[in-house]
Amino acid sequence: MAVSMDDDVPLILTLDDSGSSASAPLDELDREELPNENGGSYDVVNDASSPAARECCAQQSSARHNWEMNYQEAAIYLQEGENNDKFFTHPKNAKALAAYLFAHNHLFYLMELSTALLLLLLSLCEAPAVPMLRLGIFVHATLELFALIVVVFELSMKMRWLGFQTFIRHKRTMVKTCVLLVQFIEAIVVLVRQTSHVRITRALRCIFLVDCRYCGAVRRNLRQIFQSLPPFIDILLLLLFFMVIFAILGFYLFSPNHSDPYFNTLENSLVNLFVLLTTSNFPDVMMPSYARNPWSCVFFIVYLSIELYFIMNLLLAVVFDTFNDIEKRKFKSLLLHKRTAIQHAYRLLVTKQRPSGISFKHFEGLLRFYKPRMCARERYLTFKALNQSNTPLVSLKDFYNFYEVVGLKWKAKRNREHWFDDLPRTAFLIFKGINILVKSRVFQYTMYTVVAVNGIWILVETFMLQGGNFFSRNVPWSYIVFLTIYGVELLLKTTGLGPVEYLSSGWNLFDFSVTLFAFLGLMALAFNMEPFYFIVVLRPLQLLRLFKLKKRYRNVLDTMFELFPRMASLGLTLLIFYYCFAIVGMEFFAGVVYPNCCNTSTVADSYRWVNHTVGNKTIVEEGYYYLNNFDNILNSFVTLFELTVVNDWYIIMEGVTSQTTHWSRLYFMIFYIVTMVVMTIIVAFILDAFVFRMNYTRKNQDSEEDNGIVLEKEISKEEVIGIIELYKRISAVPETAQLQKIVLQMDKYGQMSTVFLGRRSRTKSDLSMKMYEEEIQEWYEEHSRKEESQTPLQEPASAASSSLKPLSLRQRSQTVI
Repeated sequence: MAVSMDDDVPLILTLDDSGSSASAPLDELDREELPNENGGSYDVVNDASSPAARECCAQQSSARHNWEMNYQEAAIYLQEGENNDKFFTHPKNAKALAAYLFAHNHLFYLMELSTALLLLLLSLCEAPAVPMLRLGIFVHATLELFALIVVVFELSMKMRWLGFQTFIRHKRTMVKTCVLLVQFIEAIVVLVRQTSHVRITRALRCIFLVDCRYCGAVRRNLRQIFQSLPPFIDILLLLLFFMVIFAILGFYLFSPNHSDPYFNTLENSLVNLFVLLTTSNFPDVMMPSYARNPWSCVFFIVYLSIELYFIMNLLLAVVFDTFNDIEKRKFKSLLLHKRTAIQHAYRLLVTKQRPSGISFKHFEGLLRFYKPRMCARERYLTFKALNQSNTPLVSLKDFYNFYEVVGLKWKAKRNREHWFDDLPRTAFLIFKGINILVKSRVFQYTMYTVVAVNGIWILVETFMLQGGNFFSRNVPWSYIVFLTIYGVELLLKTTGLGPVEYLSSGWNLFDFSVTLFAFLGLMALAFNMEPFYFIVVLRPLQLLRLFKLKKRYRNVLDTMFELFPRMASLGLTLLIFYYCFAIVGMEFFAGVVYPNCCNTSTVADSYRWVNHTVGNKTIVEEGYYYLNNFDNILNSFVTLFELTVVNDWYIIMEGVTSQTTHWSRLYFMIFYIVTMVVMTIIVAFILDAFVFRMNYTRKNQDSEEDNGIVLEKEISKEEVIGIIELYKRISAVPETAQLQKIVLQMDKYGQMSTVFLGRRSRTKSDLSMKMYEEEIQEWYEEHSRKEESQTPLQEPASAASSSLKPLSLRQRSQTVI
């Protein structure tokens, strides 16, 4: 495949005042062709002293500047497509571009994240503070003002990039601005008064964390939670309706029984039936009425059957169905958004002379902005992988695969099958035998047997231990035997497969890690290093290897590893809700709960702390529930987690209620409903991911998805030399170092071509592309029809814009790069 080296005029120039791409340049520039298209040198032209040569040089410099602008804007479009950023936030002029580039780098992202974390962590130091971390009011108020000033700077950069009109249209940014204003006023009031007041609005600080670039997954989770709310609320209202009906019925049935404290008022009936929904107070809530009349159990059986076993499961089914539909619509939206971004970038990279595709030179210019750290070799291999038609230009059809190909990591394919192929024959035969051994089923099942025996041995050994010091000063012989077997296995696999191939497998990496930790545990026991005894406890992790035996277990583990990043974001989402409720809880309930605080309530025994003497012994009766309080942010998080588990959560609720008012129950009930929503979403997500993977496995039984995405490309020596020449012509000699190495490698082995393998891990998006293959084509056709229907409306306005402002483009292009 020949490499196109044209350097002609862009079809589109960028960054006009209206924000749309202007159809290109002035007439005289439309006609110009740069003289170095076929191998000329910029230096030769620049040395010319005649007026005509200087004019030609200026035109070349201007055209080169225009291309740099186009590369940069095309890269921005592709980044917006990848990050699902709306195109109305695209920078519209040079000033906006400068602010955009400033706000889209990792230092800025880290500043955003650090500021948000600082504001959240201040809750450790503000009253009610963690005792060891308490700071003076002046100190923490000053730190808060400093962090808020940084947020003001961040928002000012965002306004400079978006423009005022777009800024106020951006909902999340406006919410952040309003929260910032409230926080600013409160921080100044605290600093002036030198005393803290009730600040429930501190719960809104998590908005600053949610808005960070690194928390995009959290924003998506929150969006899905809000999108799932309508059907959830419908079923929740049905659940509450039945609860009210049964509360009224229970009040009339059981309130005559004066020994029954659960239904003596309608409020108590409602509260206790709400708690019964979580089964936390069952069968306690039933026993007084059941003792009086055994038939009263029918009331509770019917209530739990309807509410718990029917409506709650119906709730999960509805949320799962809604979640599944949202996931599919989200995938479709992101897919079409990426397609539109690719179309925008493509229009900026084609030339007036060759509008049918993108040459390597302009593709390379795009990647310099899109992936600055990508080397010249990977840029060309990415271009070649995209170019399915094997022509000098990448067509739009090929360019649609940009996101799938650009993430590939390229390595030269080894000429040898094994690492030991070049060794002397005797050594070769030895290592070949080891290679065959470690790949054999006999060896694998032998090791599975050893792992199973080791697991049974650990279980029996642990069962026979008594309380006290579990770690003997003498190293157990079984520990040494099994560790030796695992060490020999590791050595055989490393020598038979080679270190690179051995560590490329996730399971082998896991085996290596567990064996290493077992060896460190042996060292800890042998040298009596007590602080490191905890490493010994990690030995049972070897048992996880047994899950490789059954395909269903492998699918479960693969799904678990795939879900881990998303589960981490869902966990962070739950922590954000925890933070909000913890702040509210501290403001209202700090210092409320203490030992012997609830002597007049039904849960007094759980909070009782009494010393009394029996004979010669002093017995302490301690209820411990006074430890579940809101005295600081850390205690609040622990208490909220206990409320999430719902076991005996009503004891915490009743303890706080007895010290405050009955309205305090609303806090705990709302928290339960919110966590029920989040946990239902988490369960729906796990179900969706597992069912999706099972369906994919059934549909693609012959595919080997465990190896990820692998693409093979062959490049010839002639192609590499052509690319080197191209880089020399554009004065990018340092870029050619790796390419020169490829040529030297080919010369060394007398090859005329080299094969490269591009690899990347398989993502949920890749699986979705295969699952919805037929529907995707319909989506594309629908998207094309929609674009065609909008194009006639946009063309007149675009033409008018480009005809009115051609000169301003040329002026602004001087400040863009």
